[in-house]
Amino acid sequence: MASLDYDEVTAFLGEWGPFQLGVFLLLSLSIVPNGYAGMAMVFLADTPDFHCRSPQANTSACAQPENGSSAPCVDGWEYSTERYHNTIVTEWDLVCGDAWKVPFTLSIFFVGVLSGSFISGELSDRFGRKTVLFATMATQLVCSLLQVVSVNWEMFIVFFCLTGFGQNSNYMAAFVLGSELLGKNLRLAFSVLGVCVFYAVGYALLPLFAYYLRSWRILLTALSLPALLYIPLWWFIPESPRWLLSKGRVQEAEDIIRAAARKNGITPPEVIFKDSELIKSESESGVSYTYMDLIRTQKMRSLTLLNSVVWFTTTISYFGLCLSTPNMNGDPYLNSLFSALTEVAAYVLTWLLIKVVPRRALITGPLLSGGLVLLLIPAVPPDYGSVTVALAMVGKLGVTAAFSVLYISTAEQFPTVVRGMGMGICSMCSKIGSTISPFFPYFGHYDQVLPYVLMGVLTVIAGLLSILMPETRDIPLPEALSQVQSLNWCCGWCRNRRRADKSHEVLATKM
Repeated sequence: MASLDYDEVTAFLGEWGPFQLGVFLLLSLSIVPNGYAGMAMVFLADTPDFHCRSPQANTSACAQPENGSSAPCVDGWEYSTERYHNTIVTEWDLVCGDAWKVPFTLSIFFVGVLSGSFISGELSDRFGRKTVLFATMATQLVCSLLQVVSVNWEMFIVFFCLTGFGQNSNYMAAFVLGSELLGKNLRLAFSVLGVCVFYAVGYALLPLFAYYLRSWRILLTALSLPALLYIPLWWFIPESPRWLLSKGRVQEAEDIIRAAARKNGITPPEVIFKDSELIKSESESGVSYTYMDLIRTQKMRSLTLLNSVVWFTTTISYFGLCLSTPNMNGDPYLNSLFSALTEVAAYVLTWLLIKVVPRRALITGPLLSGGLVLLLIPAVPPDYGSVTVALAMVGKLGVTAAFSVLYISTAEQFPTVVRGMGMGICSMCSKIGSTISPFFPYFGHYDQVLPYVLMGVLTVIAGLLSILMPETRDIPLPEALSQVQSLNWCCGWCRNRRRADKSHEVLATKM
C-alpha cells in the first residue's frame, strides 16, 4: 500500500492559521537584508566629482599632463564631499587607472553568490534548512562587519565575496523552508508576496539609510547590525518536517506538527505519521537521475538551453538597471527609492495577474515592452532627464515582473525527477549574468545611454526567446521525463521530430 502524500497527512492543520501566518511573516522578514546586501554598492562605491591636487596636472580628472614630463596626480586626488563624506572610491582612490575595480568589486560579490548557489542546496539537504538559514545569516553578518574594518580594497572584496555566499545561501534556505512548511495553496503567495516583496522592501530601505549616513563605514555598519534582531527567530521558526522525515527523524517531525496544531487551535490525530517512509527518496524508486538527463533528449536539451539563456539575459538587465541609478539624471537616492518601489509594484501586479493570465504572456509581454522602452531612451533629448528616469523605471517594471514569473514557470516546466537540477542550472546561469551585470552601468561613464541600449537589446532577445516556452498554467506538474512539454516551435521540422523524441524519452525513463 502506497504511503500517503505529506500534504494529505497534514491537511488537518488547515491552509491559513496562526502557525502559517507566523512562518510566512518571519521567513519573509529574514529576506529583507538580502534586498540591500549587494545593492548597497550603489552608494558605498559611488564616484563623486574629483580632480588632481597637483597644480601642474590637468584638473579634468584623468587626463595626462600636456608636457608629459611627470606622472599625473602625483599628490593624489581631491574629491567632492557635496554628496558623500567618503566612499570606498575616495578612500582607496579607485579612479582613472583603478576605476575598473569598482564594477569588479560587485562582480566578486556575485562570484560569492554563484558559489552559494552551488553549495547551499547540498548543505541544506545534509544539515537541515533551519540550520543553514541561521548559519549563513550569521556568515553574512560577520563578513559585513569585517568589511567595515577593512584596511584595504583587497580585504574588502574578500569579505564581500563571503557576504555574497551567505546571502544567496540564506535566501535559498528561507525559500525552501517556507515552501516545505506552508501548504501548497500558500506556496505561490510566499514566493511572490513573501520572498519577492520583502526583498524589495529591503531594497527600498537602502536609499533611506544612505541618505542620512554619508560615510561608507557607518552606512555598512547600520545595514549589517539589524541582522542581530534575527537571532530570537531561532526559537520561533521550526525545522522542515519534510526534511526531518527524509532523515528518519519521525518523532521530531510529529512534535513540530503537533505544536503547529496547538497554535491553530486544532486537535491533531493520535498518530500523525504512520510510517517513516512517507517521503521516499529517489534512490529508493530504483531510478537514478543526473545532470546528463537535462540534455539526454531533444525536448530536455531545448528546455534546459532556452531557460538558461532567458535567465542569463534577464538577470543582466535586472541588476544592470538596479546598479545604474547613480548614472541617471536627478537625485540618486530618489532614483534608488523609485527603483525599489517599482519592484514592489511589479510583484503586486504579478500576484494579481498570475492566477488569470497565462505564464508565458506574463513573461513575454513585460520583457518585450520593457526592452522596447529601454531602446527609446537614446531618443530622449539630454534636457529631459526626468523622462529618461521614467523610461528606465518602466523598463525595470517589465523586467522585474517577468523575472518573478520566470522562476515559477521554470519550476513548472521541468519534471519532478530533475526539477532541482534544472532549477540549479538556471540559477547558475542567472548568477553568471549577475557577475557580468556591474560592467554595464560602468559603460555609462563613457556614454550615458549605451547601458540602456545594451540592456534593451538583451531584454528584447529574452522576450522573443520566451515565446518558445511551453505554457504551464492549469497544467499538472510533469513527474517523469516523458511528460515534458515540447517548446512552442513555429517550424514544422521540430514537430516532425516529436515521435522520435517520445521514444527516446520513454527509454530514458526506464534507464
